[in-house]
Amino acid sequence: MKRALCLFLIVLTTITFSSCDEDDASDFFYVSLAVASVELPPSFKVNETYQINVTYQRPNECTYFEGFDVAKLDTTARDVVVVGSTFPNDGSCAEISEEFNVSFNFLVLYTDTYVFRFWTGENENGESEYLEIEVPVTTE
Repeated sequence: MKRALCLFLIVLTTITFSSCDEDDASDFFYVSLAVASVELPPSFKVNETYQINVTYQRPNECTYFEGFDVAKLDTTARDVVVVGSTFPNDGSCAEISEEFNVSFNFLVLYTDTYVFRFWTGENENGESEYLEIEVPVTTE
């Protein structure tokens, strides 16, 4: 009985993994997308949620918006990167420079001024560049 079960598991595993194709056209990887502009309010209030509007650049027809990576650097400092997925196996990816508007919600928890750094791309030395925006928090 144990041999039959082991044989069954080996066959099932072989069938499962044999269906995987390394040349699958759905292979993709994540990329950072450059921010062109950002809309933020002139100030925040504690315990309020704000919609932050972001315009990013789509570099080609094979890159699609996936979401945001918001990294907390300090209590009120955030790095924001627009994340996309790209499908490099498709040979018909025409380069474009199209802008899209997306947004995310942000909950204000602290009374200190918030500093947002939105990733805008890399300079000629390969160093990341950011659009930095400070938003004060009011108590009124």
